[in-house]
Amino acid sequence: MSGGVGARSSERILPVGRPDKAARAAIAQRRADAIDLRLAGVDWLTVGRKLAADPRINSDRVAYPQGYGIDRYSKGLEPPSDDQLINAACKDVRQALKERTTEQDEKADELRAVENLRLDRLFFVAYRQAVKDGDLPAIDRALRIMERRARMNGLDKPSKTEIVTPAAEGSELTAVALDELEALIDISEEAAHGSDD
Repeated sequence: MSGGVGARSSERILPVGRPDKAARAAIAQRRADAIDLRLAGVDWLTVGRKLAADPRINSDRVAYPQGYGIDRYSKGLEPPSDDQLINAACKDVRQALKERTTEQDEKADELRAVENLRLDRLFFVAYRQAVKDGDLPAIDRALRIMERRARMNGLDKPSKTEIVTPAAEGSELTAVALDELEALIDISEEAAHGSDD
C-alpha cells in the first residue's frame, strides 16, 4: 500500500460538501488503499474498518484521513455500522475501478487518434500512387489501409447472422445461417400448402 492506510493526519476535518484539493487527494488515496487491501485478500468489513475515520472502530485505532464516516466523526455522532462500512468500501472500489477504466478508455481513444493520423499519411501516399500511376500494388495497399481503419474504428458490420438453438436433451446444438433458415421456412410453408390441396 502507498502509505495511506493507518497514517495519522494533522489535517483539519472538512465539512460535508465539495471537498477541497487536499481532501480529494486523501479520498483518492483511500480508494487506492481499498483496492490494495482487496487485492491482498482482505474482506470487505476489514477494509471498511481499516479505512474508517473514527478511531473507535478503525482497526489501527487511528483517524484515517477522509475515512469512512468522516462526516459523522466530525459531528461527534456514532460511527457507521458494519454494513455501512462494507457498503462504503464496496462503493470506493467500484468508483476507483470505474475511474481507472475511464482513464484507459481515454488513453485508447488518444492512441486510436494517433493511429488514424498515421493511416491517413500512409493512405495518402498509396492513394496518390494508385490514382496517378494506376499501380495495382498501390491500389491493394490503399484498400488494406482502408480495411485496417474500418476495423480499428468499428465501421465493419458483422458479415453473417446465425441463430443458435438451445441444446435439448438428446439433440445437438445447431447453428444455422439466416439464408438457410429462410429456405427451411419456405420448404415447410410449401409442404403445408401442398397438403391443403
